Amino acid sequence: MSDPLDPLLLDLVEWVARAPRTHAEVMEAWRTSCPRLPVWEEAVERGYLAHDSARELRVVATPAGLGFLAAHQRG
Repeated sequence: MSDPLDPLLLDLVEWVARAPRTHAEVMEAWRTSCPRLPVWEEAVERGYLAHDSARELRVVATPAGLGFLAAHQRG
């Protein structure tokens, strides 16, 4: 892993992949005041997590996120 955020991204995506979470749950568990650790924003930007189109308040791991986990043997 060359990106220093990758371990945190793996943790976040793995946590969401276990069960869809509400947006509020994700924000509570993964919020940060450090602008150098934008884990949630990076996961969404990379396409690893998204709001469930059927339930906008739910956050789910995307196929790209599941592929990220599998590529790192965590899926």
